[in-house]
Amino acid sequence: MQLSEQEIVRREKLTKLRELGIDPYPAALYPVDATSKSIKNDFEEGKKVVISGRLMSRRIQGKASFAELQDSEGRIQVYFNRDEICPDDDKTLYNDVYKKLLDIGDIIGIEGELFKTQVGEKTVMVKNFSLLSKSLRPLPLPKVNDEGKVYDAFNDPELRYRQRYVDLVVNPHVKDTFIKRTKITTSIREFYNQKGYLEVETPILQPIPGGAAARPFLTHHNALNVPLYLRIANELYLKRLIVGGFDGVYEFAKDFRNEGMDRTHNPEFTVMELYVAYKDYNWMMDTTEELLEKVAIDATGSSKVKVGNHEIEFKAPYPRVPILEAIKIHTGYDVSEMEEDELREVATKLGIEVDDTMGIGKLIDEIFGEKCEHHYIQPTFIIDYPKEMSPLTKEHRTNPRLTERFELMVNGKELANAYSELNDPIDQRERFEDQLKLSEKGDDEAMFIDQDFLRALEYGMPPTSGIGIGIDRLVMLMTNNSSIQEVLFFPQMRPEKKKVELTEEEKTIVDILRPQGEMSLADLKDKAGLSGKKWDKSTKSLSKHGLIKIEKTESDLLVKYTG
Repeated sequence: MQLSEQEIVRREKLTKLRELGIDPYPAALYPVDATSKSIKNDFEEGKKVVISGRLMSRRIQGKASFAELQDSEGRIQVYFNRDEICPDDDKTLYNDVYKKLLDIGDIIGIEGELFKTQVGEKTVMVKNFSLLSKSLRPLPLPKVNDEGKVYDAFNDPELRYRQRYVDLVVNPHVKDTFIKRTKITTSIREFYNQKGYLEVETPILQPIPGGAAARPFLTHHNALNVPLYLRIANELYLKRLIVGGFDGVYEFAKDFRNEGMDRTHNPEFTVMELYVAYKDYNWMMDTTEELLEKVAIDATGSSKVKVGNHEIEFKAPYPRVPILEAIKIHTGYDVSEMEEDELREVATKLGIEVDDTMGIGKLIDEIFGEKCEHHYIQPTFIIDYPKEMSPLTKEHRTNPRLTERFELMVNGKELANAYSELNDPIDQRERFEDQLKLSEKGDDEAMFIDQDFLRALEYGMPPTSGIGIGIDRLVMLMTNNSSIQEVLFFPQMRPEKKKVELTEEEKTIVDILRPQGEMSLADLKDKAGLSGKKWDKSTKSLSKHGLIKIEKTESDLLVKYTG
Protein backbone atom coordinates (compact mmCIF):
# COMPACT_ATOMS: atom_id res chain seq x y z
CA MET A 1 0.00 0.00 0.00
CA GLN A 2 1.46 3.32 -1.09
CA LEU A 3 0.91 6.05 1.50
CA SER A 4 0.62 9.77 0.93
CA GLU A 5 3.03 12.13 2.63
CA GLN A 6 0.39 13.08 5.23
CA GLU A 7 -0.41 9.44 5.96
CA ILE A 8 3.27 8.71 6.53
CA VAL A 9 3.57 11.69 8.92
CA ARG A 10 0.50 10.56 10.89
CA ARG A 11 1.92 7.07 11.30
CA GLU A 12 5.16 8.57 12.57
CA LYS A 13 3.13 10.52 15.14
CA LEU A 14 1.40 7.30 16.12
CA THR A 15 4.79 5.76 16.90
CA LYS A 16 5.85 8.79 18.96
CA LEU A 17 2.63 8.67 20.97
CA ARG A 18 3.28 5.04 21.85
CA GLU A 19 6.86 5.90 22.80
CA LEU A 20 5.42 8.43 25.26
CA GLY A 21 3.34 5.64 26.80
CA ILE A 22 0.05 6.89 25.27
CA ASP A 23 -2.29 4.23 23.84
CA PRO A 24 -3.77 5.82 20.69
CA TYR A 25 -6.71 3.38 20.76
CA PRO A 26 -7.59 2.82 24.45
CA ALA A 27 -10.16 0.18 25.38
CA ALA A 28 -11.56 1.69 28.59
CA LEU A 29 -14.94 3.39 28.85
CA TYR A 30 -14.77 7.17 28.54
CA PRO A 31 -17.31 8.78 30.93
CA VAL A 32 -19.02 11.27 28.58
CA ASP A 33 -21.76 13.23 30.36
CA ALA A 34 -22.48 16.09 27.93
CA THR A 35 -22.81 16.89 24.23
CA SER A 36 -22.27 20.04 22.20
CA LYS A 37 -26.05 20.52 22.05
CA SER A 38 -26.68 19.97 25.76
CA ILE A 39 -23.88 22.39 26.65
CA LYS A 40 -25.42 25.13 24.50
CA ASN A 41 -28.99 24.46 25.63
CA ASP A 42 -28.23 24.12 29.37
CA PHE A 43 -25.21 26.40 29.66
CA GLU A 44 -24.05 27.18 33.17
CA GLU A 45 -20.87 29.17 33.82
CA GLY A 46 -18.27 27.06 35.64
CA LYS A 47 -20.15 23.79 35.16
CA LYS A 48 -17.86 20.75 34.87
CA VAL A 49 -18.41 18.57 31.78
CA VAL A 50 -16.88 15.52 30.10
CA ILE A 51 -17.28 15.51 26.30
CA SER A 52 -15.75 13.71 23.35
CA GLY A 53 -15.60 14.09 19.59
CA ARG A 54 -13.43 14.83 16.59
CA LEU A 55 -10.93 17.66 16.56
CA MET A 56 -12.12 19.63 13.49
CA SER A 57 -10.12 22.87 13.66
CA ARG A 58 -7.66 24.68 15.89
CA ARG A 59 -5.82 27.98 16.15
CA ILE A 60 -2.63 27.56 18.16
CA GLN A 61 -1.19 30.77 19.62
CA GLY A 62 1.84 29.83 21.71
CA LYS A 63 0.67 28.43 25.02
CA ALA A 64 -3.03 28.82 24.26
CA SER A 65 -5.31 27.51 21.55
CA PHE A 66 -8.95 27.61 20.49
CA ALA A 67 -10.28 24.52 18.72
CA GLU A 68 -13.57 23.02 17.56
CA LEU A 69 -14.82 19.62 18.67
CA GLN A 70 -17.52 17.83 16.64
CA ASP A 71 -19.74 15.18 18.22
CA SER A 72 -23.01 13.54 17.16
CA GLU A 73 -24.99 16.71 17.98
CA GLY A 74 -22.82 19.37 16.32
CA ARG A 75 -19.76 21.43 17.21
CA ILE A 76 -18.56 23.22 20.34
CA GLN A 77 -15.59 25.54 20.87
CA VAL A 78 -12.92 24.33 23.30
CA TYR A 79 -10.03 26.29 24.80
CA PHE A 80 -6.63 24.71 25.47
CA ASN A 81 -4.32 26.56 27.84
CA ARG A 82 -0.93 25.07 28.61
CA ASP A 83 -0.92 26.01 32.29
CA GLU A 84 -4.44 24.70 32.89
CA ILE A 85 -3.61 21.37 31.27
CA CYS A 86 -0.08 21.12 32.67
CA PRO A 87 -0.03 22.90 36.07
CA ASP A 88 3.29 21.23 37.01
CA ASP A 89 6.69 21.64 35.38
CA ASP A 90 6.12 18.85 32.83
CA LYS A 91 4.46 20.52 29.81
CA THR A 92 4.64 17.47 27.53
CA LEU A 93 0.88 16.96 27.29
CA TYR A 94 0.42 20.40 25.75
CA ASN A 95 3.73 21.18 24.04
CA ASP A 96 4.24 17.75 22.44
CA VAL A 97 1.00 15.78 22.46
CA TYR A 98 -1.51 18.55 21.71
CA LYS A 99 0.60 20.85 19.54
CA LYS A 100 2.70 18.31 17.64
CA LEU A 101 1.14 14.86 17.76
CA LEU A 102 -2.60 15.52 17.44
CA ASP A 103 -4.18 16.06 14.01
CA ILE A 104 -7.48 17.29 12.62
CA GLY A 105 -9.82 14.29 12.64
CA ASP A 106 -8.44 12.72 15.84
CA ILE A 107 -11.10 11.67 18.35
CA ILE A 108 -10.38 13.03 21.80
CA GLY A 109 -12.05 13.18 25.19
CA ILE A 110 -12.09 16.39 27.23
CA GLU A 111 -12.70 17.13 30.89
CA GLY A 112 -13.35 20.81 31.41
CA GLU A 113 -15.38 23.75 32.70
CA LEU A 114 -17.81 25.98 30.83
CA PHE A 115 -17.20 29.68 30.27
CA LYS A 116 -18.05 32.39 27.76
CA THR A 117 -15.41 34.19 25.73
CA GLN A 118 -15.25 37.98 25.50
CA VAL A 119 -17.47 37.81 22.39
CA GLY A 120 -19.99 35.63 24.24
CA GLU A 121 -19.27 32.25 22.66
CA LYS A 122 -20.04 29.25 24.87
CA THR A 123 -16.76 27.38 25.32
CA VAL A 124 -15.22 24.51 27.26
CA MET A 125 -12.02 25.29 29.18
CA VAL A 126 -9.94 22.12 28.88
CA LYS A 127 -8.62 20.83 32.20
CA ASN A 128 -7.49 17.46 30.84
CA PHE A 129 -7.77 15.62 27.55
CA SER A 130 -7.25 12.05 26.31
CA LEU A 131 -6.62 10.67 22.84
CA LEU A 132 -9.37 8.13 22.11
CA SER A 133 -8.62 7.32 18.46
CA LYS A 134 -5.80 8.50 16.20
CA SER A 135 -6.90 9.32 12.64
CA LEU A 136 -4.41 8.00 10.09
CA ARG A 137 -6.04 9.59 7.03
CA PRO A 138 -6.62 13.36 6.67
CA LEU A 139 -10.26 14.42 6.35
CA PRO A 140 -11.20 16.17 3.08
CA LEU A 141 -12.38 19.31 4.87
CA PRO A 142 -13.98 22.12 2.83
CA LYS A 143 -12.32 25.50 3.13
CA VAL A 144 -13.83 28.99 2.95
CA ASN A 145 -11.87 31.95 1.54
CA ASP A 146 -12.13 35.60 2.65
CA GLU A 147 -15.04 36.16 0.26
CA GLY A 148 -17.01 33.29 1.81
CA LYS A 149 -16.57 31.00 -1.21
CA VAL A 150 -16.29 27.28 -0.36
CA TYR A 151 -13.63 25.22 -2.13
CA ASP A 152 -12.14 21.74 -1.75
CA ALA A 153 -15.63 20.56 -0.72
CA PHE A 154 -16.21 16.81 -0.45
CA ASN A 155 -19.04 16.79 -2.99
CA ASP A 156 -18.15 14.19 -5.61
CA PRO A 157 -21.12 11.74 -5.53
CA GLU A 158 -18.96 8.71 -6.35
CA LEU A 159 -16.67 9.37 -3.38
CA ARG A 160 -19.49 10.45 -1.06
CA TYR A 161 -21.51 7.25 -1.58
CA ARG A 162 -18.48 4.97 -1.35
CA GLN A 163 -17.11 6.70 1.73
CA ARG A 164 -20.34 7.62 3.51
CA TYR A 165 -18.45 7.57 6.82
CA VAL A 166 -16.39 10.54 5.58
CA ASP A 167 -19.43 12.21 4.01
CA LEU A 168 -21.24 12.17 7.36
CA VAL A 169 -18.27 13.73 9.16
CA VAL A 170 -17.52 16.58 6.75
CA ASN A 171 -21.04 17.31 5.37
CA PRO A 172 -23.29 17.73 8.43
CA HIS A 173 -26.46 18.25 6.33
CA VAL A 174 -26.18 14.63 5.12
CA LYS A 175 -26.79 13.39 8.65
CA ASP A 176 -30.01 15.44 8.74
CA THR A 177 -31.40 13.37 5.84
CA PHE A 178 -30.93 10.13 7.74
CA ILE A 179 -32.28 11.54 10.99
CA LYS A 180 -35.39 12.53 9.04
CA ARG A 181 -35.55 9.01 7.58
CA THR A 182 -35.77 7.59 11.10
CA LYS A 183 -38.50 10.11 11.96
CA ILE A 184 -40.48 8.91 8.93
CA THR A 185 -40.31 5.21 9.82
CA THR A 186 -41.05 6.02 13.47
CA SER A 187 -44.10 8.01 12.43
CA ILE A 188 -45.43 5.11 10.32
CA ARG A 189 -44.88 2.65 13.17
CA GLU A 190 -46.71 4.93 15.60
CA PHE A 191 -49.65 5.25 13.20
CA TYR A 192 -50.06 1.49 12.71
CA ASN A 193 -49.30 0.56 16.32
CA GLN A 194 -52.02 2.93 17.54
CA LYS A 195 -54.46 1.05 15.31
CA GLY A 196 -53.42 -2.23 16.91
CA TYR A 197 -51.56 -3.70 13.93
CA LEU A 198 -48.64 -6.05 14.64
CA GLU A 199 -45.14 -5.48 13.25
CA VAL A 200 -43.74 -8.81 12.04
CA GLU A 201 -40.78 -10.34 10.20
CA THR A 202 -40.98 -12.72 7.25
CA PRO A 203 -38.30 -14.70 5.35
CA ILE A 204 -35.76 -12.97 3.13
CA LEU A 205 -34.56 -16.27 1.64
CA GLN A 206 -37.54 -17.75 -0.17
CA PRO A 207 -38.07 -20.93 -2.23
CA ILE A 208 -40.45 -18.99 -4.52
CA PRO A 209 -39.84 -15.28 -5.30
CA GLY A 210 -43.49 -14.24 -5.16
CA GLY A 211 -45.59 -11.16 -4.55
CA ALA A 212 -44.38 -8.97 -7.42
CA ALA A 213 -43.36 -8.96 -11.07
CA ALA A 214 -39.58 -8.63 -10.95
CA ARG A 215 -36.35 -10.47 -11.74
CA PRO A 216 -34.96 -12.08 -8.54
CA PHE A 217 -31.47 -12.77 -7.22
CA LEU A 218 -30.76 -16.49 -7.06
CA THR A 219 -28.57 -18.24 -4.50
CA HIS A 220 -28.03 -21.81 -3.28
CA HIS A 221 -28.36 -23.44 0.13
CA ASN A 222 -25.59 -26.03 0.42
CA ALA A 223 -26.96 -28.09 3.33
CA LEU A 224 -30.43 -28.46 1.78
CA ASN A 225 -29.02 -28.54 -1.76
CA VAL A 226 -31.83 -26.32 -3.04
CA PRO A 227 -31.97 -23.01 -4.89
CA LEU A 228 -33.26 -20.04 -2.91
CA TYR A 229 -34.19 -16.51 -3.91
CA LEU A 230 -33.73 -13.18 -2.18
CA ARG A 231 -37.27 -11.92 -1.77
CA ILE A 232 -38.67 -9.49 -4.29
CA ALA A 233 -41.67 -8.84 -1.99
CA ASN A 234 -43.03 -10.03 1.35
CA GLU A 235 -46.70 -9.93 0.33
CA LEU A 236 -47.49 -13.64 0.17
CA TYR A 237 -46.05 -14.36 3.62
CA LEU A 238 -47.96 -11.49 5.23
CA LYS A 239 -51.19 -12.75 3.68
CA ARG A 240 -50.45 -16.19 5.12
CA LEU A 241 -50.53 -14.48 8.52
CA ILE A 242 -53.97 -13.03 7.75
CA VAL A 243 -55.07 -16.60 6.94
CA GLY A 244 -53.61 -17.58 10.32
CA GLY A 245 -55.88 -15.18 12.19
CA PHE A 246 -54.08 -11.85 12.56
CA ASP A 247 -56.35 -8.90 11.71
CA GLY A 248 -53.55 -6.48 10.80
CA VAL A 249 -49.83 -7.05 10.15
CA TYR A 250 -47.10 -4.85 8.72
CA GLU A 251 -43.39 -5.19 7.99
CA PHE A 252 -40.51 -2.90 7.03
CA ALA A 253 -38.82 -5.23 4.57
CA LYS A 254 -35.58 -5.26 2.64
CA ASP A 255 -36.46 -6.44 -0.88
CA PHE A 256 -34.06 -7.31 -3.68
CA ARG A 257 -34.59 -7.07 -7.43
CA ASN A 258 -31.96 -8.01 -9.98
CA GLU A 259 -32.67 -5.10 -12.27
CA GLY A 260 -31.18 -1.81 -13.46
CA MET A 261 -29.83 0.96 -11.26
CA ASP A 262 -30.64 4.63 -11.70
CA ARG A 263 -31.58 7.69 -9.66
CA THR A 264 -34.75 6.05 -8.32
CA HIS A 265 -33.78 2.36 -8.27
CA ASN A 266 -31.34 0.41 -6.13
CA PRO A 267 -31.17 -3.42 -6.25
CA GLU A 268 -31.69 -3.50 -2.47
CA PHE A 269 -34.49 -1.27 -1.20
CA THR A 270 -36.91 -0.86 1.70
CA VAL A 271 -40.66 -1.28 1.45
CA MET A 272 -43.34 -1.18 4.12
CA GLU A 273 -46.23 -3.58 3.51
CA LEU A 274 -49.47 -3.61 5.50
CA TYR A 275 -52.38 -6.10 5.33
CA VAL A 276 -55.64 -5.58 7.21
CA ALA A 277 -58.54 -8.05 7.28
CA TYR A 278 -62.12 -7.05 6.46
CA LYS A 279 -61.03 -3.92 4.54
CA ASP A 280 -60.99 -2.94 0.84
CA TYR A 281 -58.98 -0.60 -1.38
CA ASN A 282 -61.35 2.33 -0.73
CA TRP A 283 -60.62 2.07 2.99
CA MET A 284 -56.91 1.79 2.20
CA MET A 285 -56.98 5.03 0.17
CA ASP A 286 -58.57 6.88 3.09
CA THR A 287 -56.03 5.38 5.53
CA THR A 288 -53.06 6.18 3.27
CA GLU A 289 -54.10 9.83 3.02
CA GLU A 290 -54.31 10.00 6.80
CA LEU A 291 -50.92 8.30 7.20
CA LEU A 292 -48.99 10.47 4.73
CA GLU A 293 -50.38 13.71 6.13
CA LYS A 294 -49.13 12.62 9.58
CA VAL A 295 -45.72 11.54 8.24
CA ALA A 296 -45.21 14.86 6.43
CA ILE A 297 -46.02 16.85 9.57
CA ASP A 298 -43.86 14.63 11.82
CA ALA A 299 -40.88 14.75 9.44
CA THR A 300 -41.02 18.34 8.19
CA GLY A 301 -43.41 20.20 10.47
CA SER A 302 -45.95 20.80 7.69
CA SER A 303 -48.26 18.89 5.34
CA LYS A 304 -46.67 20.92 2.52
CA VAL A 305 -43.28 19.64 1.40
CA LYS A 306 -40.86 21.33 -1.00
CA VAL A 307 -39.74 18.89 -3.71
CA GLY A 308 -37.56 20.39 -6.45
CA ASN A 309 -39.55 23.23 -8.01
CA HIS A 310 -42.85 21.94 -6.62
CA GLU A 311 -44.65 22.23 -3.33
CA ILE A 312 -46.36 18.91 -2.60
CA GLU A 313 -49.49 19.06 -0.44
CA PHE A 314 -50.00 15.84 1.51
CA LYS A 315 -53.21 16.99 3.21
CA ALA A 316 -56.17 14.74 2.36
CA PRO A 317 -58.12 14.12 0.18
CA TYR A 318 -56.22 13.09 -2.99
CA PRO A 319 -57.80 12.81 -6.48
CA ARG A 320 -58.74 9.29 -7.68
CA VAL A 321 -58.25 8.72 -11.43
CA PRO A 322 -58.90 5.39 -13.25
CA ILE A 323 -55.77 4.31 -15.14
CA LEU A 324 -57.56 3.83 -18.47
CA GLU A 325 -59.07 7.31 -18.15
CA ALA A 326 -55.58 8.70 -17.43
CA ILE A 327 -54.25 7.09 -20.61
CA LYS A 328 -57.15 8.53 -22.62
CA ILE A 329 -56.56 12.01 -21.15
CA HIS A 330 -52.83 12.08 -21.86
CA THR A 331 -52.59 10.11 -25.14
CA GLY A 332 -56.01 10.51 -26.75
CA TYR A 333 -56.38 6.71 -27.06
CA ASP A 334 -59.23 4.78 -25.44
CA VAL A 335 -57.54 1.45 -24.68
CA SER A 336 -60.29 0.09 -22.43
CA GLU A 337 -61.57 -2.47 -24.96
CA MET A 338 -58.32 -3.16 -26.82
CA GLU A 339 -56.73 -6.58 -27.17
CA GLU A 340 -53.01 -7.30 -27.15
CA ASP A 341 -52.28 -6.62 -30.85
CA GLU A 342 -54.18 -3.33 -30.81
CA LEU A 343 -52.34 -2.22 -27.67
CA ARG A 344 -48.99 -3.12 -29.21
CA GLU A 345 -49.86 -1.03 -32.28
CA VAL A 346 -50.89 1.97 -30.11
CA ALA A 347 -47.70 1.70 -28.06
CA THR A 348 -45.63 1.69 -31.26
CA LYS A 349 -47.48 4.77 -32.54
CA LEU A 350 -46.69 6.49 -29.25
CA GLY A 351 -42.98 5.77 -29.73
CA ILE A 352 -42.80 3.13 -27.00
CA GLU A 353 -40.44 0.21 -27.52
CA VAL A 354 -42.34 -3.10 -27.42
CA ASP A 355 -41.63 -6.77 -28.06
CA ASP A 356 -43.56 -10.03 -28.45
CA THR A 357 -43.08 -11.07 -24.80
CA MET A 358 -45.25 -8.18 -23.58
CA GLY A 359 -48.85 -9.03 -22.75
CA ILE A 360 -51.81 -6.67 -22.20
CA GLY A 361 -50.76 -5.81 -18.66
CA LYS A 362 -47.20 -4.90 -19.52
CA LEU A 363 -48.24 -2.89 -22.59
CA ILE A 364 -50.68 -0.78 -20.56
CA ASP A 365 -48.06 -0.39 -17.84
CA GLU A 366 -45.52 0.89 -20.41
CA ILE A 367 -48.01 3.32 -21.99
CA PHE A 368 -48.98 4.75 -18.61
CA GLY A 369 -45.37 4.91 -17.40
CA GLU A 370 -44.08 6.65 -20.52
CA LYS A 371 -46.98 9.00 -21.30
CA CYS A 372 -48.96 9.65 -18.13
CA GLU A 373 -47.05 9.07 -14.91
CA HIS A 374 -44.97 12.25 -14.98
CA HIS A 375 -48.09 14.46 -15.08
CA TYR A 376 -49.13 13.53 -11.53
CA ILE A 377 -47.13 15.84 -9.29
CA GLN A 378 -49.59 16.24 -6.43
CA PRO A 379 -50.59 13.00 -4.64
CA THR A 380 -53.04 11.16 -6.90
CA PHE A 381 -54.53 7.67 -6.64
CA ILE A 382 -54.46 5.94 -10.04
CA ILE A 383 -57.14 3.29 -9.66
CA ASP A 384 -58.91 0.29 -11.26
CA TYR A 385 -56.12 -1.47 -13.14
CA PRO A 386 -56.83 -4.12 -15.81
CA LYS A 387 -56.85 -7.69 -14.52
CA GLU A 388 -53.79 -8.63 -16.62
CA MET A 389 -51.69 -6.10 -14.67
CA SER A 390 -52.77 -7.32 -11.25
CA PRO A 391 -52.52 -11.08 -10.68
CA LEU A 392 -52.94 -10.82 -6.89
CA THR A 393 -55.88 -8.40 -6.89
CA LYS A 394 -59.60 -8.95 -6.43
CA GLU A 395 -61.74 -8.49 -9.52
CA HIS A 396 -63.52 -5.12 -9.63
CA ARG A 397 -67.02 -5.45 -8.22
CA THR A 398 -68.62 -3.57 -11.20
CA ASN A 399 -66.30 -4.38 -14.13
CA PRO A 400 -64.86 -7.92 -14.51
CA ARG A 401 -62.04 -6.69 -16.81
CA LEU A 402 -60.64 -4.52 -14.02
CA THR A 403 -59.33 -5.01 -10.49
CA GLU A 404 -59.65 -3.09 -7.24
CA ARG A 405 -56.15 -1.73 -7.21
CA PHE A 406 -54.53 1.67 -6.87
CA GLU A 407 -51.08 3.13 -7.21
CA LEU A 408 -50.29 6.42 -5.47
CA MET A 409 -48.40 8.82 -7.71
CA VAL A 410 -46.44 11.71 -6.19
CA ASN A 411 -44.03 14.00 -8.04
CA GLY A 412 -44.45 11.90 -11.17
CA LYS A 413 -43.42 8.61 -9.55
CA GLU A 414 -45.16 5.63 -7.95
CA LEU A 415 -44.99 5.81 -4.17
CA ALA A 416 -47.43 3.08 -3.13
CA ASN A 417 -49.26 0.08 -4.60
CA ALA A 418 -52.40 -1.39 -2.99
CA TYR A 419 -55.27 -3.81 -3.60
CA SER A 420 -58.43 -5.34 -2.40
CA GLU A 421 -56.60 -8.65 -2.06
CA LEU A 422 -57.65 -11.64 -4.14
CA ASN A 423 -58.81 -14.34 -1.73
CA ASP A 424 -60.51 -16.73 -4.17
CA PRO A 425 -58.04 -19.65 -4.42
CA ILE A 426 -59.45 -20.91 -7.74
CA ASP A 427 -59.26 -17.46 -9.37
CA GLN A 428 -55.78 -16.99 -7.89
CA ARG A 429 -54.56 -20.26 -9.41
CA GLU A 430 -55.86 -19.20 -12.83
CA ARG A 431 -54.09 -15.83 -12.53
CA PHE A 432 -50.81 -17.57 -11.61
CA GLU A 433 -51.22 -19.88 -14.61
CA ASP A 434 -51.69 -16.85 -16.87
CA GLN A 435 -48.42 -15.51 -15.46
CA LEU A 436 -46.78 -18.84 -16.26
CA LYS A 437 -47.84 -18.44 -19.90
CA LEU A 438 -46.18 -15.00 -19.96
CA SER A 439 -43.02 -16.56 -18.53
CA GLU A 440 -43.06 -19.18 -21.28
CA LYS A 441 -43.31 -16.36 -23.83
CA GLY A 442 -40.06 -14.96 -22.44
CA ASP A 443 -41.23 -12.46 -19.80
CA ASP A 444 -38.54 -12.93 -17.12
CA GLU A 445 -40.49 -10.71 -14.67
CA ALA A 446 -43.66 -12.83 -14.71
CA MET A 447 -44.75 -14.23 -11.32
CA PHE A 448 -43.95 -17.75 -10.15
CA ILE A 449 -46.72 -20.09 -9.01
CA ASP A 450 -46.54 -20.41 -5.23
CA GLN A 451 -48.32 -23.68 -4.44
CA ASP A 452 -48.07 -23.23 -0.67
CA PHE A 453 -49.69 -19.80 -0.88
CA LEU A 454 -52.53 -21.32 -2.90
CA ARG A 455 -52.91 -23.99 -0.24
CA ALA A 456 -53.10 -21.25 2.41
CA LEU A 457 -55.88 -19.50 0.48
CA GLU A 458 -57.80 -22.77 0.28
CA TYR A 459 -58.08 -22.71 4.08
CA GLY A 460 -59.79 -19.33 3.70
CA MET A 461 -58.52 -15.74 3.88
CA PRO A 462 -60.97 -13.05 4.96
CA PRO A 463 -61.58 -10.01 2.72
CA THR A 464 -58.34 -8.06 3.05
CA SER A 465 -56.71 -4.90 1.79
CA GLY A 466 -52.94 -4.56 1.47
CA ILE A 467 -50.47 -1.85 0.53
CA GLY A 468 -46.77 -1.50 -0.16
CA ILE A 469 -45.08 1.89 0.29
CA GLY A 470 -41.58 2.51 -1.03
CA ILE A 471 -39.75 3.91 1.99
CA ASP A 472 -36.72 5.11 0.03
CA ARG A 473 -38.89 7.10 -2.37
CA LEU A 474 -40.95 8.47 0.51
CA VAL A 475 -37.75 9.68 2.20
CA MET A 476 -36.61 11.23 -1.10
CA LEU A 477 -39.83 13.25 -1.19
CA MET A 478 -39.70 14.31 2.46
CA THR A 479 -36.02 15.37 2.23
CA ASN A 480 -36.15 16.97 -1.24
CA ASN A 481 -33.63 14.56 -2.75
CA SER A 482 -33.86 13.52 -6.40
CA SER A 483 -31.49 10.54 -6.08
CA ILE A 484 -32.14 7.35 -4.13
CA GLN A 485 -28.41 7.15 -3.36
CA GLU A 486 -28.79 10.26 -1.17
CA VAL A 487 -31.23 8.50 1.20
CA LEU A 488 -29.40 5.16 1.49
CA PHE A 489 -26.46 5.02 3.86
CA PHE A 490 -24.59 2.61 1.61
CA PRO A 491 -26.08 2.42 -1.92
CA GLN A 492 -24.91 -0.28 -4.29
CA MET A 493 -21.93 0.90 -6.35
CA ARG A 494 -20.01 -0.35 -9.34
CA PRO A 495 -16.70 -2.04 -8.43
CA GLU A 496 -14.13 0.54 -7.40
CA LYS A 497 -11.47 1.15 -10.01
CA LYS A 498 -8.05 0.00 -8.93
CA LYS A 499 -5.79 2.96 -8.27
CA VAL A 500 -3.02 3.23 -10.84
CA GLU A 501 0.45 3.85 -9.39
CA LEU A 502 2.24 6.37 -11.60
CA THR A 503 5.96 6.82 -12.15
CA GLU A 504 7.46 10.27 -11.61
CA GLU A 505 7.58 10.80 -15.39
CA GLU A 506 3.91 9.81 -15.76
CA LYS A 507 2.96 12.15 -12.91
CA THR A 508 4.79 14.98 -14.68
CA ILE A 509 2.74 14.46 -17.85
CA VAL A 510 -0.56 14.17 -15.96
CA ASP A 511 0.15 17.26 -13.83
CA ILE A 512 0.72 19.32 -16.99
CA LEU A 513 -2.22 17.90 -18.96
CA ARG A 514 -4.96 17.59 -16.32
CA PRO A 515 -5.58 21.34 -15.73
CA GLN A 516 -5.81 21.94 -19.51
CA GLY A 517 -7.88 18.89 -20.36
CA GLU A 518 -6.19 18.56 -23.73
CA MET A 519 -3.03 19.80 -25.47
CA SER A 520 -1.17 19.27 -28.69
CA LEU A 521 1.25 16.39 -28.38
CA ALA A 522 4.19 18.61 -29.38
CA ASP A 523 3.44 21.22 -26.69
CA LEU A 524 2.95 18.57 -24.00
CA LYS A 525 6.18 16.80 -24.91
CA ASP A 526 8.05 20.09 -24.87
CA LYS A 527 6.69 21.08 -21.42
CA ALA A 528 7.32 17.64 -19.94
CA GLY A 529 11.00 17.83 -20.88
CA LEU A 530 11.45 14.03 -20.96
CA SER A 531 13.92 12.07 -23.05
CA GLY A 532 12.45 10.29 -26.09
CA LYS A 533 12.65 6.88 -24.41
CA LYS A 534 11.00 8.02 -21.16
CA TRP A 535 8.35 9.96 -23.13
CA ASP A 536 7.40 6.95 -25.23
CA LYS A 537 7.28 4.58 -22.26
CA SER A 538 5.21 7.00 -20.13
CA THR A 539 2.63 7.89 -22.81
CA LYS A 540 2.13 4.21 -23.70
CA SER A 541 1.55 3.34 -20.03
CA LEU A 542 -0.88 6.24 -19.51
CA SER A 543 -2.81 5.24 -22.65
CA LYS A 544 -2.95 1.61 -21.50
CA HIS A 545 -4.42 2.63 -18.13
CA GLY A 546 -7.01 4.88 -19.82
CA LEU A 547 -5.64 8.12 -18.39
CA ILE A 548 -4.83 9.79 -21.70
CA LYS A 549 -6.06 9.45 -25.27
CA ILE A 550 -4.08 10.53 -28.35
CA GLU A 551 -6.18 11.62 -31.33
CA LYS A 552 -5.15 12.73 -34.79
CA THR A 553 -6.55 16.06 -36.00
CA GLU A 554 -6.25 17.66 -39.42
CA SER A 555 -3.07 19.48 -38.48
CA ASP A 556 -1.66 17.84 -35.37
CA LEU A 557 -1.79 15.09 -32.74
CA LEU A 558 -3.96 15.97 -29.74
CA VAL A 559 -3.56 14.48 -26.24
CA LYS A 560 -6.70 14.38 -24.05
CA TYR A 561 -6.79 13.69 -20.32
CA THR A 562 -9.40 10.95 -19.75
CA GLY A 563 -8.65 9.93 -16.15
